[in-house]
Amino acid sequence: MRRREFTIALGGTAVAWRLIPRAFAVDLPRVSILHSGFPNRTPIHILFEELRSLGYEQGQTAMIDLYGAEGDSVRLTRLVGQLAKQKPDLIIGLTSPAARALKQAGVTTPVVFAFVSDPIGLGIVESLARPGANFTGVTYGDAILGAKRLEFLLEALPGTRRVAVLWGHFPENVPLFEDISRSASKQGIEIISRELGGAEDLAQAFKDVAQAGAQCVVFLTDNTMFGYRKEIAELALANHLPSIHAFETEAEDGGFMSYGPNLSNAYRRVAGLADRVLKGISPANLPVEEPTTFKMVINLKTANALGLTIPSTLLVRADEIIE
Repeated sequence: MRRREFTIALGGTAVAWRLIPRAFAVDLPRVSILHSGFPNRTPIHILFEELRSLGYEQGQTAMIDLYGAEGDSVRLTRLVGQLAKQKPDLIIGLTSPAARALKQAGVTTPVVFAFVSDPIGLGIVESLARPGANFTGVTYGDAILGAKRLEFLLEALPGTRRVAVLWGHFPENVPLFEDISRSASKQGIEIISRELGGAEDLAQAFKDVAQAGAQCVVFLTDNTMFGYRKEIAELALANHLPSIHAFETEAEDGGFMSYGPNLSNAYRRVAGLADRVLKGISPANLPVEEPTTFKMVINLKTANALGLTIPSTLLVRADEIIE
């Protein structure tokens, strides 16, 4: 008899799995993936593919549950409480809010995190070399990249003197904004800061900075805004504001540029750490890994729509050019 396939909702995210004998399912390692935002709007498939390559096939050699808090702190707290009771063999916490919520709840399950800029500052680990307790993972290392993004944007747009920074209320964005501001001050660049009040504030925010004379935008995303990549790209284009972002998918979805740690590599390294934990190594003995590869993406389609000519010196340094 063929096994029937079902689709079930887990934490607001649809996940397909095969119905298997209950006795067999009990013996499979159980992995819960918790994302504080909208995992189905991210390239989460890369993580599943890498887990599969390591031998964790959904419904056959592992039970993998995916939960998304959809940017709702109350929902995130509830999901964390649910996971604390379920006690899976491993929790993969994606984004700082997810990792922080798991830590604050005192979960005893081993946790591997990703896309966390400052795990020491957030109190998630004691140190990168010796994380201690039951947490380890891969940092995002975003806070030191603000000046670099500004540098690339200014190189792409010679003569720029006023740069807008659009950012939401997200702890990790504060040091990033400060890094941008320090770099801008040294170069005599005026920063127009506009904090976002949520997705419903995006259109007005772009309008405000355009009216204030901004010539381009550094967009600091967060777990909620990441799900509105296409809308953000459209607003930047409509207001004639070339934008640079953190994640490559933001440029792929229409943003002018992006620069940050390689997203695919981060997912692969998280899967590798998860595999080692599931094989019996304590997270306390697995050093937190930092980004080793970075990726710059330039969307030439967007550049052309904005009437921009990108310097050849910048084009040759891009890791990906979208035409």
